Formats: sequence, C-alpha cells, structure tokens
Amino acid sequence: MSDRSESLGTERISKLMFKFCVPCIMSLLVSALYNIVDQIFIGNSELSTLGNAATGVVFPVFVIAQAFAWGIGDGVAAFMNIRQGRSDTGKIHNCVGSGITVTFAASIVIMAVFFPVNRSALMLFGASDKTIDMALEYFNVILAFFPAYMLSNMINSVIRADGSPSWSMISTLSGAAVNLVLDPVFIFACKWGMAGAAWATVIGQSVSLAVCIVYLFRTKTFALKPKSFVPDMRVFWESFKLGASSFVTQMTIVAVALVGNMTLAKYGAASHYGSDIPIAVMSIESKVFTVVINIVVGIVLGSQPIIGYNVGAENVSRVKSLYKANLICAVAVGLISTVIFEAAPDAVAAIFGKPTNIPNTDDYWDFARKTFRIFLSLVSFTCIVKMSAIFFQAAGRPIFAVVTSLTRDILCFVPLICILPLFYGVEGVLIAAPVADAIAMALNIVFTAVFFKGIGVAGKNAAKTAWEQ
Repeated sequence: MSDRSESLGTERISKLMFKFCVPCIMSLLVSALYNIVDQIFIGNSELSTLGNAATGVVFPVFVIAQAFAWGIGDGVAAFMNIRQGRSDTGKIHNCVGSGITVTFAASIVIMAVFFPVNRSALMLFGASDKTIDMALEYFNVILAFFPAYMLSNMINSVIRADGSPSWSMISTLSGAAVNLVLDPVFIFACKWGMAGAAWATVIGQSVSLAVCIVYLFRTKTFALKPKSFVPDMRVFWESFKLGASSFVTQMTIVAVALVGNMTLAKYGAASHYGSDIPIAVMSIESKVFTVVINIVVGIVLGSQPIIGYNVGAENVSRVKSLYKANLICAVAVGLISTVIFEAAPDAVAAIFGKPTNIPNTDDYWDFARKTFRIFLSLVSFTCIVKMSAIFFQAAGRPIFAVVTSLTRDILCFVPLICILPLFYGVEGVLIAAPVADAIAMALNIVFTAVFFKGIGVAGKNAAKTAWEQ
C-alpha cells in the first residue's frame, strides 16, 4: 500500500480535508460556471430575460446527462477508495475502463433519444412560443457534444479518487477559462446569439476532456490497458450501486425541474407575471443554487477518498469525525447563503442582467425577490441533506444514500408543488421548497442516527472533534 493511501487513515482530518476538499470545491465551482457564464452574458445581451428562460428549459436535459456521468463516476470513485482501504486494488483498472465505456455509450443513447424530439421535449420542459427557437438554437449544439461533457465529468471523479484533486481542478478551470473568453466573442462580437453561447460552452468542455485524457496516462493507483475498456459488468455494477445516490439525486432534479417548469408555466400564465418571468427567474435561481450546493458537494466529494478508505479499513471513529466535519462545513455554507439571499436578492438577480424584452420589469424584480427569500429560505437544511446523502454513498451505504436523496425532492417537493399552487397560485411553488426542506431535515436526523448505530461507532476516539483528531 502507498504512503499516500496510508495517510488517509492516520493524517489529521482537518489537514486531509483542506488538501482534498479545496481543489474539489474549486473544480465543481468552475464546472458550475459553464452554465452561469452563459446565462450572465445572455442576460446582459439583447437576448435578455427570454434568453435566460430559453437556457432554463434546456437545463433538465443537461442534468440527465450529468446524472449518468456523476452516477458512474462517483460510483467508480467510491469503489476505488474502498478497495484502497482494503488493500485490494486489482480490479480498479477494470472498473475505471468499464465506467468510461458505459459513459460514452450512455451519451450516444441520450443524443439518439433527444435529437428527433428536440422541439417537443423543450416545449414539455416549459418553452413558450417566445423562447422555443432560442432554446433549440442553444440545445442542438450542446446536445451534439454530450460525449465530451459526460466523459469529462465522469473522469474527473476518477481523478479525485486517484489522489489528484488539483488535476481535476485544472481540467475544469481550463475549460471554464476557454468558455469565459469565447462567450463575449461569440455572443457580442460575432453576434451568434444563443448558438454562440452554446459553442463557447462545448469548446470549453472539449478542452476539459482533453486534460482528463492526458491524466489517464499518468495515474497513481491503477494503469489502464486496452482490455480495461471491455466492460466487466460485474465490477461495473458493484461500483454503480455505490454511485446510485448521485444518479438518483440528479434524476430527481430532472423531475423537479420538469414538474416545476410545467407548474410555473401554467400558474404563471394565470397570474400578472406571465409564464416567461417565473421560468426565467427560476432558471437564475437554479444556477445560483447550484453554486451553493456545489460548494457542499465539493466538501463531501473531496472527503470521499478519506471516507472510503476509513470505511474499508473499519476505522469507524474517524468516519464519525469526518461526518461531523462535513456537517459543520455544510451548515456554515447554508447560513452564509441564507443571509445573502434574504438581505440582497436584487443584487444576486442583477448579476444575470436587467430585463429588457418583457412588458413589465417591476414584475420581474418582484418575483425574483420572492424566489430568493422564500424558495431558498431553508437552504441550510438542503445543504445538510445533500451532504448526508453523498456521505452515505462514499461510506458504501447506497440504500441510505438513495433514500436520503429521494426524500426531499420526490417524496416531499414534487407533491407539494402540485398541491400548494392550487391554493396560492404561482407563489405556491416557492412555498413548497422550505416545507420540503423542513420535512427532509427531520427525516435526515433519523437516517443519520440509524446509519451510525449500524456501523457501530463507539469508543473514546468517537467523542473527539473532527479538528482534534
């Protein structure tokens, strides 16, 4: 076993988390910038609010692709780290190679499914007569490059699990930098509109993939061979079960976005806001929310090698200490975000441009304030629930992870956004989020208690804080 792997079981937890989590957070934040940068430039161009609404209806398909990429990648990563903890690394190259092959195949299937039905799919996701052409212009370019997008996301999980979070950060940072440079060139200078934003994004994604591929020739704990890419379905299935929480979490976001956009379009049209303003504002909210959640996800995914190793080594006292440390960080991120959303919602929304191509701009700002102050009022609870789900996944408890993931979005939020608008109109969608967060948080406390009782955490070391151990 390498000294690097052994340090996961002995090094001070705070030092390990700083080493692994900071690059992972930066990597995921930069990844979130892809869509955010597009939306900022689109919102500040002549495309304005309707352009932002158009990107909002494309978002669910992005998340479907990400569900497969993260589900496969995070599963492979958990498999790697748990096997490292057990000093059993022989099958890691099969798992990684199989994951890459299956990810590529999934990207081709998604393209084949959505290209023939692109217009009807986007209309289902909430596009209006005013936004459908812009949405199609953006969507068709993005969809054609899904293999690069999905493979770069999947391989980045492997790179972090291999002990190279900085390389993963460089991969996403290089792609985002390219996107940031090309967006204003294509949108403003070349006047390519929505297609320009899409081309800037996919070129950046291709650069990220190229950096990932270079890493595969310099791995630390495994070496890929041509036969590694022949899917070993037994090994792959073992890893995918570990990544099921990531897959389910992302697919629940698709369900939430689909039902949410349909509800916003229906009840928005019946209100003084109209259908496009609520969808445009919620599109912005989803990007801002992604930044907050990616910080939390970056913390726990950065901790994944440490969690997986100590679970594999049956060092349960350190597992409990890791959960405490992750919990403290998630709460801090949630509370800081809440203060910003409650105190300065206009400033957050204004980053994405001022509305120019809608009849009543006052309605836009009114709905934006309500969205950030009500919809995200209990974002701290969301952070804790998401953190717990990924923690359980990294600890090799996929059932706990999946149930935790489903509780907030599918069991609570989706029914609420169908019921509450019957009484409160379009604002019912906003009220549904904090109610779902409160219920999910209560259940998460129960799940966490059962989880730690199940793995038998005990002893005097378990009483130490994460920063003392």
